[in-house]
Amino acid sequence: MSNSAPHIVSAFEDALKRLKSAIVQMAGAAETQLDQALSCLTHRNPELALEVVRSDAQLDSFEHEIEAHCMRLLALRQPVADDLREVVSALKIAANLERIGDHTANSAKRAAAIEVFPESAPLLGLPNLGRLVRQRLTAVIDAYVDTDAEAALRIWNTDDEVDALYTSLCAEIERSASTAPGQFTAHMHLMMIAKNLERIGDHATNIAEVVYYVSTGKPLLDERPKADRSCDPAL
Repeated sequence: MSNSAPHIVSAFEDALKRLKSAIVQMAGAAETQLDQALSCLTHRNPELALEVVRSDAQLDSFEHEIEAHCMRLLALRQPVADDLREVVSALKIAANLERIGDHTANSAKRAAAIEVFPESAPLLGLPNLGRLVRQRLTAVIDAYVDTDAEAALRIWNTDDEVDALYTSLCAEIERSASTAPGQFTAHMHLMMIAKNLERIGDHATNIAEVVYYVSTGKPLLDERPKADRSCDPAL
């Protein structure tokens, strides 16, 4: 019995490492997908947009595999305390990454729809928002890998940076639309791309909350900092 107990502990630790590795792989796929979607905006590449949409299925597959892995751990190992937080947190992070993939694919589809839209301030501003949320996604995954509660808290505390840039961009799109009423559909696509990018930022912040919780055992109970988002389109 004394020999089997360490073996069981080691097997469980290995399973948790594989789970964390799967999350990092899924995050890498989400980052690549987001990079490609942003490239669609800057290079007007409808073929790449289709590739981004197709690649969303990969994130769905990752989420299903991670969910199955977590269910096996919960059923067979019955983890408690820190280990239980690790498993539950992986489920939550995978769900947020899957939603990031959905928003990225939607952005790519809309980018393809405005392929012939002339260059404008709003179109040039969208990649700036995209780069900001991309940086936050990378930072929060790094915090997850390092179990860095302080880094996760910094990301959570600066959520309003994305909101402020998003609000400014929405106002720019509205000004552009007012001077070109014949391009209403294109401006709606721009507005929805901006909204999708802002939502990706929200999901990165959600992951920061999870990382903070798994690192400290304490939830973030304060209200998340938010800038004015009165320009949100109805979804």
